[in-house]
Amino acid sequence: MLSCSPRAISRNLFLLSFFLFWGWFHPCQAQFRPQEQLGELFKEVQLAPVFPDSKTFPDCRPLAPPEKILKAYAQKKGKPGFDLKAFVLRYFELPVEPANQFKSNAALPVAQHIERLWPVLTRQPLAEQSSLIPLPHAYVVPGGRFREIYYWDSYFTMLGLQESGQVELIQSMVDNFTYLINTLGHIPNGNRSYYVSRSQPPFYALMLRILAQEKGPEVLKTYEPALRKEYDFWMNGQGTLTPGKPTHRRVVRMPDGSLLNRYWDDDPSPRPEAYKEDVEVARTSGRSHPEVYRDIRAAAESGWDFSTRWFKDGKSLQTIRTTQLIPVDLNALLYHMELTLAQMAHLQQNKTQEKLYRQKAQQRKKALLRYCWNPEDRFFYDYDFINQKTTDIPTLASVTPLFFCMATKAQAKAVAQRLQRDFLRQGGLTTTLTTSGQQWDAPNGWAPLQWMSIQGLRAYGQEDLANTIADRWIKQNTQVYELTGKLTEKYNVEKPGAEGGGGEYPNQDGFGWTNGVLLKLLKKQQTPARK
Repeated sequence: MLSCSPRAISRNLFLLSFFLFWGWFHPCQAQFRPQEQLGELFKEVQLAPVFPDSKTFPDCRPLAPPEKILKAYAQKKGKPGFDLKAFVLRYFELPVEPANQFKSNAALPVAQHIERLWPVLTRQPLAEQSSLIPLPHAYVVPGGRFREIYYWDSYFTMLGLQESGQVELIQSMVDNFTYLINTLGHIPNGNRSYYVSRSQPPFYALMLRILAQEKGPEVLKTYEPALRKEYDFWMNGQGTLTPGKPTHRRVVRMPDGSLLNRYWDDDPSPRPEAYKEDVEVARTSGRSHPEVYRDIRAAAESGWDFSTRWFKDGKSLQTIRTTQLIPVDLNALLYHMELTLAQMAHLQQNKTQEKLYRQKAQQRKKALLRYCWNPEDRFFYDYDFINQKTTDIPTLASVTPLFFCMATKAQAKAVAQRLQRDFLRQGGLTTTLTTSGQQWDAPNGWAPLQWMSIQGLRAYGQEDLANTIADRWIKQNTQVYELTGKLTEKYNVEKPGAEGGGGEYPNQDGFGWTNGVLLKLLKKQQTPARK
């Protein structure tokens, strides 16, 4: 239903006038695409590099049409004394950092700090001639260099918004994701033009569950067309698979004929937001560059960028092989999506569709338990469908079959024992058992993985371990906050009061999903912190 409030009319007229002025109507076509539209200039700026963070330039706003900027660049670049950075600063506006004005007060309780951060991290609808894809409603960003909405981050942010009573903001974010599905055919990594070729772990169905908790299960019917469209995106090409052609985009036909999924990206080129880094990895890999770029981008779609989880040699990014693996967590998420579609069909009294999606969910569950469970190690792993064996690289992705109640009681008990023996640290659970310098490896711990571990363990009666993890994670978050006044993207769970590190960029503060999970855990915690 259209809103006729003066504020809504003003906003809609602004967005319409913006698109009419630039002659753009489709979000994918509408936005500035820096790598494509700036060509040689983009490469030179990123490879120099002009900015220490490769994401800065793709997020800049051009102050003139790209063709005019390129013409000026062609005229000036060969002249004596040409300064590339000065040229960029003349023709581009640097990304705005609204949170720079926020002053933290570590004397406040951490829950109060989070409540103060919500408006700082909230963005209103904005149309600008940049790579930012405008959204129709307000949304929460993670913070720091992450100036846009991110797909899987947002679910964990919503957990905290739910505790804060911010139901309408949750509604707005769900409606933004619905808008992206309806206009792009899927939810991209984030609302930037350079993210459109990939998605992220599909948490949209879980977002709808939060909304249903607040507004009743009938609300699920409203979003059934969008969720079905997202499911079709992940399953695109399933009807074309044969034993001789077992893969298409994100779908893989297994040897027994069952279907499972992998991460993928349709664009085999360097990521614009990490251009120099990707070019260097491909150059030193000794492999086909498009193959390396696609595996890097697929790992970015997984959200785990990067981890030895994806590396063939277990050590170096140059051996990344994401597209050859069946990720246990992705398939657990799609199992939940299928069950949600079945529930939606039930609410609509569509017995045929309900039966269809329940069958799909059961088939996926059976396949995941067959291919991703290693009975000797008694642990869940990603499955290497090229070599037809589990990777046997232990990671916290193993908790997702527990989170979605797919595991048997015996499997859940074995996973719990392994977590307690190998993953548990003073500050929570470490992401993997390998210290590699990558951010999704030891010694880092991440809020979404702590949450899914805690909830998965609780689902199988492992309350003591779940409470221990929760207490330690709360303590680690709180210690860093008291020392620095910040809540950060990730934490070093092996050192008291230590922030996380590693990866392509410095640890970021803000921080959406840390705030959401911490606030949820603080509200749930009924007893004093245990050691």
